[in-house]
Amino acid sequence: MSDDTSTRARSARGDRGEVLAELGLPLEELVRRGARDILQRALEAEVEQLLEEFAAVSLMDGRRAVVRNGYLPAREILTTVGPVEVQVPKVRDRSGAGVKFNSALAPPYVRRSARVAAALPWLYLKGISSGDLGEALEVLVGEDAKGLSAAALGRLKAAWAEEYKDWTQRSLEGRQYAYWWVDGIYTTLRESDDPKLCLLVIIGVRPDGTKEWVAIGDGLRESTESWLDVLRDLKARGLPAGPRLAVGDGALGFWGALDQVYPETVPQRCWFHKMGNVLNALPKSLQGKAKADLQAIWMAPTRKQATQAFKRFINRYGAKYPKATEKLEKDREALLAFFAFPAEHWVHLRTTNPIESTFATVRHRTGRTKNCVTRTTFLGLAFKMSEEAAKTWRRIRAPEKMAELLGGAHYDDGIPVSDDPPETQEEQRKAA
Repeated sequence: MSDDTSTRARSARGDRGEVLAELGLPLEELVRRGARDILQRALEAEVEQLLEEFAAVSLMDGRRAVVRNGYLPAREILTTVGPVEVQVPKVRDRSGAGVKFNSALAPPYVRRSARVAAALPWLYLKGISSGDLGEALEVLVGEDAKGLSAAALGRLKAAWAEEYKDWTQRSLEGRQYAYWWVDGIYTTLRESDDPKLCLLVIIGVRPDGTKEWVAIGDGLRESTESWLDVLRDLKARGLPAGPRLAVGDGALGFWGALDQVYPETVPQRCWFHKMGNVLNALPKSLQGKAKADLQAIWMAPTRKQATQAFKRFINRYGAKYPKATEKLEKDREALLAFFAFPAEHWVHLRTTNPIESTFATVRHRTGRTKNCVTRTTFLGLAFKMSEEAAKTWRRIRAPEKMAELLGGAHYDDGIPVSDDPPETQEEQRKAA
């Protein structure tokens, strides 16, 4: 056997020995070791990139100005595979210009990865209390998880509240929205002897068809004054015009505020809420049939057919159940407003479902917390949960229609009208 072959054989036996030694380790520990090696190599690559940027900078005697200078003390960062120990490299700037190495992967003072930090509000809002949070995260990242005490969570909640405050002060200059979904989300939170508070929330659709949070505030759901505060704040921060259409529940004080701040916006009542209100005014034995009759209205392909279905419902139930038909009749125009917008968007415009689905977990969390969190803390938690929910949002259908809509196009039964604008809703109502 040649020397080269013998060397390779000894090396192979050594590698096998190391592998056999590691076979006794738990899988989680093997994964954690791999994560540590990858992270450490990434840190080395980061510092090498910085050194290359300053490679041409030299002192008078020709020596490089920026050089490596060992490592910072080892520290652990909590990741989704558990705590991982890293050593962040240091550099020395001989020129005195103050060049420092700050890693984007392991910034100074950071003790947990971004994904773990995002998991904390999610777990808390899912109903896990402060005392149980450490135990819950140990299941995810291992029993050696650090920094998960109730006090640590308290500091995080304070940070989330500060992030929310900064977000509510952001500039809205240049923003434009085609649609809004609006709702008031009731909670169990109270302050002193004040009535029950609720979140006042708005989701908007941008010109490219993407959705984003426009407002997350608090107040009294039926209060026009609370909604006036929200809308006036949006206008003061640079939003001069409202959306083309706003979708919301008919009980909101929002509509009175909208008329004062953004009167050009067309109101659209949420069919999901309206159907619930109407069916509650009917005997249970009739609710199945009545639901189908209501669906025949909002699923009609044209406004004329929807109007005919509307009349059939009034004639069928009005004599015996006037309260049910009154609830429907009073919002007739606002329930049919979507016919004057692109047909491809109708599926998005009939209900406030984007808000309902997003805040299902927030409602669950407030049911668990009762009065155990302050208003500031709750708004910060709701904001963080909302941020996470927004990451899963998709663009609305046919986003290419947005430029046409925002350009001032008019629509008749969802189809753009090229010549004269269609009849106004009042003219259509009289003709029907």
